[in-house]
Amino acid sequence: MLHQELIDKANKNIEVLKKQVAENHWRLHYHVASRANWINDPNGFVYYDGEYHLFYQHHPYSAEWGPMYWGHVKSKDLANWEHLPIALAPSEDYDQDGCFSGSAIEKDGKLYLMYTGNTWTGENRDTDLKQVQCLAVSEDGIRFRKLEQNPVISGVPVGNVNPNHIRDPKVWKHGEYYYCVLGSKTNEEAGQILLYRSTNLTDWDFLSMAAKGEGNFGFMWECPDLFHLDGKDILVMSPQGVKPEGDLYHNLHQSGYVIGSLNYETGIFEHGPFTMLDYGFDFYAPQTTLDAKGRRVMVSWMAMWESDMPEREFDWAGAMTLPRELTLANGKVISKPVPELKALRGEFIEYRNIKMKGEAKLPGISGDCIELEVVVDAKTSAEFGLKLRVDEERQQETVLVYHAREETLTFDRKKAGVGPRGIRKAPAVLKNGQLHLHIYIDKSSIEVFINGGEQVMTGRVYPSEQATGICFFAEDELEIVSLKKWDIGKSI
Repeated sequence: MLHQELIDKANKNIEVLKKQVAENHWRLHYHVASRANWINDPNGFVYYDGEYHLFYQHHPYSAEWGPMYWGHVKSKDLANWEHLPIALAPSEDYDQDGCFSGSAIEKDGKLYLMYTGNTWTGENRDTDLKQVQCLAVSEDGIRFRKLEQNPVISGVPVGNVNPNHIRDPKVWKHGEYYYCVLGSKTNEEAGQILLYRSTNLTDWDFLSMAAKGEGNFGFMWECPDLFHLDGKDILVMSPQGVKPEGDLYHNLHQSGYVIGSLNYETGIFEHGPFTMLDYGFDFYAPQTTLDAKGRRVMVSWMAMWESDMPEREFDWAGAMTLPRELTLANGKVISKPVPELKALRGEFIEYRNIKMKGEAKLPGISGDCIELEVVVDAKTSAEFGLKLRVDEERQQETVLVYHAREETLTFDRKKAGVGPRGIRKAPAVLKNGQLHLHIYIDKSSIEVFINGGEQVMTGRVYPSEQATGICFFAEDELEIVSLKKWDIGKSI
């Protein structure tokens, strides 16, 4: 079947389901998700012709992972999004079992997508596969044509490279050349990044193994992204198989970054230690773009492999995080929600200088589609926090707890409703005795930005429709210096 015929057939299937999916009470109001069925990694995040384009891994025929297509949305402002037709379908011999993850770049006014073509060669999903890198091009940013030269990278480079796992190209231009990083692993199951170079996007030369994992750094590095930020080079990647250490690395797979410097001549990336980008439950395969304002903006899959996804029962699965602006401060990447999201704010309530002990509810502070900004003076309380999405029977709640002695914030969803449980912890040091929390709640998601984005925690939760209460609690006397709440409007 021709590429466009496959796309048309998939789009029709989504059209049939989209109305009933939209009625599901867990359906997100201001986060990107497909109109129906499965999505995972963000792909091809790019600012092109005055608009942000975001693609995503998509299975249009079920709410389970399957042969991958590329779904597509666009936005003028990173807040309001418009669904577009599916961009890529697995139509060729080299990608017949999936158009896997990749990236986008503009060249000569056209939009190019570089992606991994996947074919299964047997029953074993770890060893019986062939992965090659391919290009598709569009003149309008909507309909894409695969290049006759595909695949543009097909061989395995000389050296210690597992021949079956080479995927997720992220392409950028530096000087006269285009560069591309690929996720890979050694034959001894250590994650690594391959670096390629090209003058024209179609003819690529292998430059080097840019970086390789040592110690507890996983057996495969997926979805690499290498970019310059505030004077440093940052490598973002998603290592699979990192073992838990204390409070860290308790998700099935991780996502984070290392800071360093890429030598564009040798292709070697010298870097420091790995740091998590998000300390919550549901954050994987982040991808960034550089926009017209010079900002580095990141989105991520707001889910986790092998996680229970109760929304599957309602013919959809997975979503994207809110777009986050990245900056570098004191040797750390800071993640903040992009300011354009303020355009979605509706009704506003504010409280100041509320002293409390025990539990407290404040009139008007509730909801399942809201934004909260909370500043707490915590000098005198050893333990305090918020209960979100609380029902009247107090059977359901998602709890954020600050532990002063540990200097940690805990995200506890043991009683969050149906679906996945668990606890995650993030380091959180008070600023002048105060804790700043910026929280976005959207039907079945919670994103918590701690102390101006020094840390972030993201999680999906699945409470009942009636669970909209919010409650503050403190072991000792506490002052809520400031509390702001906005209702948030629908944006996709």
